[in-house]
Amino acid sequence: MTATDPSAYEAGRASEHLRFVGRIYRMRSLGLGVGFFAVAGVLYEQGAAWWTWAALFGNGFVWPSAAYLIASRSRDPEYAEYRNLLLDSAVGGVWIAVMQFNVVPSALLAVMLSADKIGVGGWRFLLRTAAAQALACALAWAALGFGFAPHSSMTVILACLPFMFVYPMAISSAAYGLARKVVRQNRQLAHLSRTDPLTGLQNRLHWDDSATATMTHCARSNKRAALVVIDVDRFKEINDYHGHQVGDAVLRRIADVLHRAARMTDTASRIGGDEFALIVMDIDGAGARAIAERLRCAVEDARFDEAPELRCTVSIGVAATGARTLTATMWMRHADAALYRAKQNGRNAVVEAAE
Repeated sequence: MTATDPSAYEAGRASEHLRFVGRIYRMRSLGLGVGFFAVAGVLYEQGAAWWTWAALFGNGFVWPSAAYLIASRSRDPEYAEYRNLLLDSAVGGVWIAVMQFNVVPSALLAVMLSADKIGVGGWRFLLRTAAAQALACALAWAALGFGFAPHSSMTVILACLPFMFVYPMAISSAAYGLARKVVRQNRQLAHLSRTDPLTGLQNRLHWDDSATATMTHCARSNKRAALVVIDVDRFKEINDYHGHQVGDAVLRRIADVLHRAARMTDTASRIGGDEFALIVMDIDGAGARAIAERLRCAVEDARFDEAPELRCTVSIGVAATGARTLTATMWMRHADAALYRAKQNGRNAVVEAAE
């Protein structure tokens, strides 16, 4: 099964929808649980019948689990959950009518049922659910005789306190968690966009930025740096004769050699199909050439389990920053010219560009 397999894609979507249902379940359980006490304060003062209390208990403590089961077992969990949220708003409208528009709990209920809809489906979904809430409220109000008692006593206000404190903090906590997740995913995406997936080295995009930043830093601080450009000798022949799997193993081995050679201040990159670059900070041409020789020897000594008979070599061009190296493009041009001479000299060689 591949990443593009339709069944894998559908399985991923289903898993995402179930996570969505789970998030709503937790928030619904909390919101309706603390909302129970806000409505209960009004019902207590009204001397409500037992069946009203039973309905409130069912809505506050039974319905969240029932809604979760309905959505999670549905063929389309996301659609079923949106339907449950619509029903939440309608039932909330009924309770507002039952409380005869008692101001504090009615306002809290309306705000709770609006905030979660915006968080889930935006303003368009809020308009749909608000319409259902208003319609259900109007019908229930008419059925109950248009009772209107907006005053909230101290008893009712105290009963609303758990709701006032707990639910807003829960929403804030959930929003904070989502924000951190988005930031983390953005960082991962930025890292992936600047990393070569095969070798784990930074890609050409990041190398361009690093080379420009290095040139700017050297110009401002009067420091030295060197660019080491590495090209795999006869890489096409390796791919053609041994196969792409062995070719990939060669590239990964060279990347591993660069990883070990690079210091914290250096930048190792894969800048082409079989071409690599290493920016070495605070070093002159002679020092960079010595590093390049060690890299060349390490690659030459490498052995590959996939092809024990394979002997891989690289050609390397070295260019240190100097008076002629004014831009990152010129720096790369000098290193490429040195690399070309290494190829002309029979490959498996290191050539340093004149400063």
